[in-house]
Amino acid sequence: MTTAAGILESFARRTGVVGSAPPRRYLWTDAFAVTACLALHRRDRREGRPAADAPWLALAVRLVKQVHHVLGRHRRDDARTGWISGLDEEQGTYHPTAGGLRIGKPLPERRPGQPSDARLEWEQDGQYYHYLTRWMHALARMSAITNEPIYHRWAVELALAAHRGFVRGASGGPRQMCWKMSVDLSRPLVRSMGHHDPLDGLMTLASLRATASSAAGAQGDGAGSPGELDAAIRDLAEICRGRDWVTDDALGIGAILDAAHRARMLAETGGVSFGEESELPESVASEALLHDAALSLDAWVRARPPGVPDHYRLPFREIGLALGLMAVDGADDAAPPDIVRRRPLADEIRDHWLDPAHQTASTWTDHLDINAVMLATLLAPEEHLAL
Repeated sequence: MTTAAGILESFARRTGVVGSAPPRRYLWTDAFAVTACLALHRRDRREGRPAADAPWLALAVRLVKQVHHVLGRHRRDDARTGWISGLDEEQGTYHPTAGGLRIGKPLPERRPGQPSDARLEWEQDGQYYHYLTRWMHALARMSAITNEPIYHRWAVELALAAHRGFVRGASGGPRQMCWKMSVDLSRPLVRSMGHHDPLDGLMTLASLRATASSAAGAQGDGAGSPGELDAAIRDLAEICRGRDWVTDDALGIGAILDAAHRARMLAETGGVSFGEESELPESVASEALLHDAALSLDAWVRARPPGVPDHYRLPFREIGLALGLMAVDGADDAAPPDIVRRRPLADEIRDHWLDPAHQTASTWTDHLDINAVMLATLLAPEEHLAL
C-alpha cells in the first residue's frame, strides 16, 4: 500500500534531497514536502519514537536549506551569480529569502525586451506569489515544530520581499498584484493578477502576524515584530475588499476552502475580526468564503461528467481540492450543506490517485513530483492544515 512515507522517501532520492542525484528543486512541490515531513515527524513523536531519532524532521531541515541555496540564488545558466537578493555571501546565508525565491522552472526567465510567448512562459523561470506564500507557511510550521524563530523570521522577510515585488499601484491609489515577476523582482513577466493571490496573501500574512509572538517564544524576538506586516496586510485587505472568489478550477476551489479554514482559525485564536469596519473585509470572512466555495464546488461537479479518463484529469489540482475539503472537515456548523455533502469527494480523489493503475496516466507521470508530494500531503495533512 502506498504511504506518505514511501512517497516522500522516493521524492527525496529522485530530486536530490538525499543520495547522489543532483538537486532539482521546485518551490511549490517542496513547500508541500516540508509540511508532509513535519506531519510524519509529529506522528513519530505521538507514537513514542525516541527524540534523538527524528528522520522526518532532519529531512525537512535538509530540504529547507537546499531550497534556499538553490532557489534563493541565480541559476547556473544565468550570467548573474550569487543570491538573487543581491546580498553578499555571508548576509545572503543569514537572510536567504530577502529577495524572494525562484519558481524552479526548467528554462531561464524571459529576457527584458524578449516577446512574450504564453505557452513558453509556463516553462520559464521567475517568481510566483502563490508559491512564495506556500513557502512562508512551510517556514512558519518549521518554526513551530523546531521552536527555532529563525524560520519564522525568514517567512516574514519573504512576505515583505514578495509584497514589495508583486503589489503595484500609486501610493494612496488602487493597488493591484502581478501574477509573475522576474527572478530579481524588478519587472513583471505577467501583469494580470491571479484570482486568489490577494486572498492567499492576506490569509498567509495575517497568520504570520498572529503566530509571531509564539514563534519568538522563550528565545527572544528572533521572529521579528508582529507590526512589521501591518502595512502589507492593509494593502492586501484593500485589494480583497468586495471581491468574490468563485471559480471553476479544482485547485482554486481548494484554495478558497483553505482560506476559509484559516479565516476561522484566525477569528478563533488570533483575535482577528472581519467586516466593513474591521481590518479584514467581510469578503474574506469564513462564511463568505464558504459561500463562494459552495457555488464553485457545485459548478465544478456539474461540469465533470462521470468516468472522465485520467488523461483529461490533472491529479495535483484535484488533490488540492481534496485538501481544501479536509480543511473544513471540523467546521460542521459553519460549512454550507452543499460542501458537507461533497466531502466524500476528498476520499474519492485520494483513493483514485493512490491506485497504481491510475498512476500510469500521462497526467500523473508528466508531473510526477508535484502529484506525488501533494498526494503524500493528503495522506499526512496535519501540518498543511495548521495555522
